[in-house]
Amino acid sequence: MFKKIIPAVIIFLLPAFCAAQAEDSAMIRKIADEVLINGKAYENLRFLCKKVGPRLSGSPQAQKAVEATARMLKEAGADTVYLQPCMVPHWVRGIKEKGLIQVAGKAPYPLHLCSLGNSLGTGKKGISAGVVEVRSFKELDQLGATVIKGKIVFFNFEMNPTYIHTFRAYGESGGSRVAGPSKAASYGAIGVMVRSLASNTDDFPHTGVTVYNDSFPKIPAVAISTNDAEWLSKQLKLRMVLTASFTNTCAMLPDTISYNVVGEIKGKEFPKEIITVGGHLDSWDLAEGAQDDGAGVMQSIEVLRAIKAAGVQPKRTLRAVMFMNEENGGRGGEKYLEIAEKNKETHLFGLESDEGGFTPRGFRLDMTEAQLNKVLQWKNLFYPYGVYELAAGGSGADVGPLKKIGASLAGLNPDSQRYFDVHHAGTDVFENVSKRELNLGALNMAALIYLIDKYGL
Repeated sequence: MFKKIIPAVIIFLLPAFCAAQAEDSAMIRKIADEVLINGKAYENLRFLCKKVGPRLSGSPQAQKAVEATARMLKEAGADTVYLQPCMVPHWVRGIKEKGLIQVAGKAPYPLHLCSLGNSLGTGKKGISAGVVEVRSFKELDQLGATVIKGKIVFFNFEMNPTYIHTFRAYGESGGSRVAGPSKAASYGAIGVMVRSLASNTDDFPHTGVTVYNDSFPKIPAVAISTNDAEWLSKQLKLRMVLTASFTNTCAMLPDTISYNVVGEIKGKEFPKEIITVGGHLDSWDLAEGAQDDGAGVMQSIEVLRAIKAAGVQPKRTLRAVMFMNEENGGRGGEKYLEIAEKNKETHLFGLESDEGGFTPRGFRLDMTEAQLNKVLQWKNLFYPYGVYELAAGGSGADVGPLKKIGASLAGLNPDSQRYFDVHHAGTDVFENVSKRELNLGALNMAALIYLIDKYGL
């Protein structure tokens, strides 16, 4: 008897489900048209890149970015716009770095290099020493202090080209940059050179944060271009006698105040339930931070603008958040959580865009199995806009802390094949962002926010 009732219930509910899907499809089409025809994300990104530029935490440009995005949120139609103060690290690069390799009997080979974020400086005299190449931390441990003491360690951790999802390769190789300097220092190294975390070979070095372990000396660390890494490795394989020299004048100044920028549309039915969408406002200082993460910031503002322009009255409170200091500290995400806990806020959902403004492929969903299954019921609504992948996965560094207070999370998953060509490099400029791709990401983000706001989780 029970088995007969279940199909009957499904048949009874099917017309209502189909009607709701048709209604949602029409609204998402309206939101999509708004983004594709009237979207502001691309021009807002142009302003951020060309009028503000690089915006490392603590810099004057970071403050200009705070002011600019607060204005953009007001123009997007946010009911309220406010700032959340947070103390951030203030690291400065100093004068342009210089480095070279001297091979016995040959002219000096100039390096394309840049300091790693948060690195200690060498001072104006620089450092010079023999080079030890390692391709894994296991190899570093095997060599030990006998070989490494007094040397410059060259971490040649190539991003695995066989991984189709390039973030997997980045995650594996990234340890050389994040933890490598302290690991090398534990064996007496005086400096570190890291192969840039890039999926292509060129002459552009890629920066990124290093995290010092206070148990060991803090030694200066630089990244060299992939072309230079290939050349250097070849010289070492030929057993050429060589020394490396580099100079950088980086410094970590006292923490300074900065801000998360928050734009909010109040919910009509459940205003105390909060849905967050965001990206990080800070960027590295070598370029304009267009893909990382100007794109995500502008997509998040566009979500609010497009939903309001399409005539949607949200049930829940929608927030677009421009998080500060994701790159070299994570203080903005921590502060957002701290304030949420202090105010006893209910955070239903958080969505982050921090993998570039390339063509969207899907969403990574960090939520319960029941919630994931609910979202999967909407998957056909995304097909017309190029999104086919809705699956379990991680969200993002800034919304991630909200999991502590029960929020379900997601991250936009764009096509990643070209991202690490420009990531943290001098090539991350506005001209390398496609307006079409940027808008497609924004409209899919808005569609997901619309559905979760309407139906909850």
